[in-house]
Amino acid sequence: MYPSPFNYHRPETLQDAIGLMAKFGDDARVLAGGQSLIPMLKLRVGDMDELIDIGRLPGLASIELRGNTLHIGALARHAQIAASDVAAQIPLLRDCGGGIADKQVRNMGTIGGSVSIADPSGDWPCGLRTLDASVVCSGSNGSRNLAIADLLVDSYTTSLANDELVTEVQIPLPPPNSGSAYVAFKRAASCYPTATAGVSLTMNDGVCERIRIALGAADSVPVVSQEAESMLRGKELHKDLLQQAAEVIVCAASPAADARGSADFKRAMLRSLVVESAERAISRSHGEQVPGGHRYA
Repeated sequence: MYPSPFNYHRPETLQDAIGLMAKFGDDARVLAGGQSLIPMLKLRVGDMDELIDIGRLPGLASIELRGNTLHIGALARHAQIAASDVAAQIPLLRDCGGGIADKQVRNMGTIGGSVSIADPSGDWPCGLRTLDASVVCSGSNGSRNLAIADLLVDSYTTSLANDELVTEVQIPLPPPNSGSAYVAFKRAASCYPTATAGVSLTMNDGVCERIRIALGAADSVPVVSQEAESMLRGKELHKDLLQQAAEVIVCAASPAADARGSADFKRAMLRSLVVESAERAISRSHGEQVPGGHRYA
């Protein structure tokens, strides 16, 4: 199937892009890397009259550490992020960006496009929720900063206004003795994940000082649980305790049965992925160079 006819626009500046979005409103869609949008258009999901291509806008693909915050431009590619030097300090970035789909998608897809499409099975929404990231949204009325949790409203739905673009992702640099990990279970590399889990934590003398757990492909938005995290905070983390916390957060999830598996199968995978990502994050918090990786059926 092919998309319905549309008008193509390629603005030269960010302000030009915002102006076009303000002009066309709901009739427009934004193209960054196209790895999520183009397949949707081919399926006639979300047809539009105007396509605004921002993929070549200048100044939106940098990756910089400023003070204690990592700034990632919205047009930074998945592979670019995974290969960046700062990914060594936040290893979840390498796990997530380096495991998305296949090489072509990783070299074309952008982090801004991924969070803006708000696909509940996408990797970056869960990964960034694990890291308590925020996004900079730019529109006709200027820029505002939103927590990633406030950006993602529902499946394929964000809190962006019609004339707003995600222009940057900001991630706080974790303190010393921290580790993070992200694991996805997929039928094959090119498939969307069946289930995903991310863990970011800080250890102090063998005790968990700070932790965030997030589940992806488990509901309409990434799932977190303060109850599960409070079970682990202030404790020595061992497998039995991790499994108990995994059970609690998975109970808060509502994975949908589909071609990738039944709801019960997905819950079982989520429990396993939480423990796996937590154990990897703990090892990394001790300075161990533990390689990441996804599971495949």
